Amino acid sequence: MMAGSTFRKVKSHSWKKPRHFRLLEDGLNIWYKSRWAGRGHSTFLVSDVEAVRQGHQSEVLQSIADEFPPNLCFTLEFRGRQGNLDLVAETPEEAGAWVRGMRKLIHKAKNMDEKERLDQWVWDWFLKADKNKDGRMNFKEVRKLLKMMNVDMNEDHAFYLFTMADTSMSSSLEIDEFVMFYKMLTQRDEVWKLFQDYSSDGEMLSRGELENILRIEQQEGDGCVEHAQELIDRYEPSEMGEGPGSMSLDGFQLYLCSQEGSIFNTSHKDLYQDMSQPLSHYFLSSSHNTYLLEDQLRGQSSLEAYIQALKRGCRCVEIDCWDGPDDEPVVYHGHTLTSKILFRDVIATISEYAFKASDYPLILSLENHCGVEQQRVMAQHLELILGSLLLRAPLGGEAPQQLPSPQDLKGKILLKTKKIGCETLTDEVSDEDETVNPDPDSPSTDQGSAECPPDPSKKVESISLSDLVVYCKSVHFRGFQHAQAHYKCDEMSSLSESKARKLAKEAGADFVQHNIRQLSRIYPSGLRTVSSNYNPQELWNVGCQIVALNFQTAGLEMDLNDGLFHQNAGCGYVLKPGFMRDSELPFDPETPQEHSGYAPLRLSIQILSGQQLPKVNQKEGSIIDPLVRVEVYGVPQDLAKEETSHIQNNGFNPVWNETLNFIVHNPGLALVRFVVEDHDKASRNDFVGQFTLPFTSIRPGYRHIHLLSKDGTSIPPASLFVNVRIESKFK
Repeated sequence: MMAGSTFRKVKSHSWKKPRHFRLLEDGLNIWYKSRWAGRGHSTFLVSDVEAVRQGHQSEVLQSIADEFPPNLCFTLEFRGRQGNLDLVAETPEEAGAWVRGMRKLIHKAKNMDEKERLDQWVWDWFLKADKNKDGRMNFKEVRKLLKMMNVDMNEDHAFYLFTMADTSMSSSLEIDEFVMFYKMLTQRDEVWKLFQDYSSDGEMLSRGELENILRIEQQEGDGCVEHAQELIDRYEPSEMGEGPGSMSLDGFQLYLCSQEGSIFNTSHKDLYQDMSQPLSHYFLSSSHNTYLLEDQLRGQSSLEAYIQALKRGCRCVEIDCWDGPDDEPVVYHGHTLTSKILFRDVIATISEYAFKASDYPLILSLENHCGVEQQRVMAQHLELILGSLLLRAPLGGEAPQQLPSPQDLKGKILLKTKKIGCETLTDEVSDEDETVNPDPDSPSTDQGSAECPPDPSKKVESISLSDLVVYCKSVHFRGFQHAQAHYKCDEMSSLSESKARKLAKEAGADFVQHNIRQLSRIYPSGLRTVSSNYNPQELWNVGCQIVALNFQTAGLEMDLNDGLFHQNAGCGYVLKPGFMRDSELPFDPETPQEHSGYAPLRLSIQILSGQQLPKVNQKEGSIIDPLVRVEVYGVPQDLAKEETSHIQNNGFNPVWNETLNFIVHNPGLALVRFVVEDHDKASRNDFVGQFTLPFTSIRPGYRHIHLLSKDGTSIPPASLFVNVRIESKFK
């Protein structure tokens, strides 16, 4: 791989061009360019690649399957929303070598500890700064490096650090000297001060002193003795820490920067919630028009969109089905210019990826616009392709009195659509055609799809398709009183965002009670043609389980979705707070103080510093002016934002030491979002990074917040260092 290989990069059946690829010496980056001559080239990080697929395992490579055999083809699958890289090798041996090599490199990158990750990052900067590739850096190269690293340092101070690190007195730095220079550059006074406050000799923390930090500052309670020794064993790099057990400043900083020093409660990364309650007691990670990669009018429909959503733990995907040629139903956004894909290919993709990220049930929300004949074809594909994965009858063979649990339905796929005999089917064809019927609560412009009114010839549904609907029978919503009077636990309704928000505002307590018993699905307005999203928090506040978002669109709304579902092993199911599962405890999000369990908390966040924040503007010499904003989302009374001042010209190690305070009235529903922006007094601030998590997953104490990109992917080693305090408001 380091010697390099020339592959065909394939974008379509007609676009196939040679590119030369090679692994750089750091083992972290893949370099490629379009021709042997010329200076233009690109690189990508091995850590940005999530998986390698061998053979015709993408839509693009399937389109050229008749031209190139599978043993020449492979796909690099990137994290986030970045598209795949489809490649064709000259020989099977070369393809196999790169597939095996990439998989080993990906495995290594995933399993690095914090010190290895940091060492690799430093090595990467050394290679970038060493422009003449002589294995040394002169001071001119170091000055350029500082700009690249997002720090504007006084030149005299930089030269002083350079000469201190130049132990060989050669007026240049080799890699070990560069590591020393980096350590001096990244010396963190705020960590050193905390260390000094507890270290009796100023050199080491004894095990007892580390226990004190864990108990007093980190508020870890029981188990501090054992945990202190575990941290010393895991993070202390020097031999000085051996024996009775002690920790140096380097080891202490490694611990604080690790996942164990993260603000996110590490135990919540595991499957820690009860999964044996009825489905209606959980929030589900849910996608709208899942087949789209772009906008709702002209965007591409793609199998990759389903793969990306399922890999992110999505547990409800949407399939819009229309009559296609040759008696094969197609999936696309009806009556628009979005491209079409075959229904059978969608089901085959779902079959392969349904349970890669989560073992818990997957719901297929079927928007059925097909005639009876092609509905029968759909039923055949579902049964043949999904086989035993498809739930075809109620558990135990009897009509349910309450919905089964995610645990009961583990490994099963449920179909959600209309069912014959469930209600009159001449009203509607699709959940998202609600506006066809007169409905005073639903604006005539708020359609979930761009479809025309239903075709009368397609009102009758296929019995074979109807028979596959279990537990998720779609019915039209006719009000909370009607739903309660005609209650059946396996019936569910879909509501447009505007109708749902109106109900939440006017009858929040009724909405919460309804969602204790039955499932509700919310979908975006049809006016969101660019695939924008609404704020899901408003609907989670009233217990709506399936709050569907356009997964392809990054931003605040998807940050909230990712933040909520990051917990519980990322399985796509989050247990609702107890007060949203108990019909004896009425709850209205508009008046949380009237709830019997009202216990507001005071959240105090001291924003101490930032570390290695990424550059926004890649122009040489450009350095960010970072600020931090903390946002709280939850019941209306909890909506709040506070921000720090901005730090001029320092994205490398900015220090704020500013405290932001909040009162959280309903901690069980609250999400906290940390946002870093590049301040600009003349225009809108640029996004730098963010991290969102449930309030209940926050760990108090001195913690690092490991920032994510706009796509929700990791951007190590960028982080914030904070001190969090949580106490009763009435204390």
